[in-house]
Amino acid sequence: MSDTERLDEPITLYRLQACPFCERVVRKLHEYDLPFRSRFVEPMHSERNVVKRVTGQRAVPAIVDENTGVTMSESDNIVDYLDQTYGEAR
Repeated sequence: MSDTERLDEPITLYRLQACPFCERVVRKLHEYDLPFRSRFVEPMHSERNVVKRVTGQRAVPAIVDENTGVTMSESDNIVDYLDQTYGEAR
């Protein structure tokens, strides 16, 4: 993302403390200097109701990018999305 481009809304990242898959997404967000807000969720999978309401499942990491209307889970998918949407090749 160039210095002149800014996101209207920061990306929301649903994550767990010390989750390596979540940290992979955090590193990618930092790599592209994308503003984001972390929402730490319950460690117990069955109690992640806030994530289920937003994404339809309880898996983390999950992101909501209101700038593009994208909501998704799974770190591989999220990293690919960030590369394609905000990477240098766009």
